[in-house]
Amino acid sequence: MAKVVQFVKESYEEMTQKVTWPTWGELQNSAVLVLVASLVIAIVIFAMDKGSVFVLDTFYKSLSN
Repeated sequence: MAKVVQFVKESYEEMTQKVTWPTWGELQNSAVLVLVASLVIAIVIFAMDKGSVFVLDTFYKSLSN
């Protein structure tokens, strides 16, 4: 049990004394970057999906004629 208590104390000390936490501005910048990257990836996947649907529809229509 003493090892668990020691671990918790050392973990707390490390999280409060040794870890460099980002500032609020850095967090906001990171959040905006993640949002923009997510939107770009979503648009690329949407375009790929629509493109493949168009190609397959064209292919299947050419086979049915």
